[in-house]
Amino acid sequence: MASSGMRDFRRFTVWQRAQRLTVAIYTASARVPSRGYPGNVTQLRRAAAAVGSNIAEGCGHSSRREFARFLQMAVASAAEVENHLELAADLRAVPRAEAERLIADTIVVRRMLAKLLGMVRHVLEGSTQSPPDG
Repeated sequence: MASSGMRDFRRFTVWQRAQRLTVAIYTASARVPSRGYPGNVTQLRRAAAAVGSNIAEGCGHSSRREFARFLQMAVASAAEVENHLELAADLRAVPRAEAERLIADTIVVRRMLAKLLGMVRHVLEGSTQSPPDG
């Protein structure tokens, strides 16, 4: 990873997974009746899209510190996605099995982000220890 210049976000496996997750969430939420989950479909979609968007935006910054900051925001957005999916399942807006599959995919993305964030922070700290396993 270069210390300056832009990174190609499309090359990050975590961005690719986040993008697929967002498409799956848009597909699942398209079947939600507007009366059963008002406003929250928009929030769910926004949070899902924010995961990949924050990775991409972080890649557009020239410093590792900014990249790490946007990765942290992507982690937070993934947690928000999990919350919205739990709520959607509890309200029966999304079938429980489908919500659980999407939550599992979200957790994978969040863990990948946490690992990448740990590696970036490790480089920032200039530590001689090996990076965290995540």
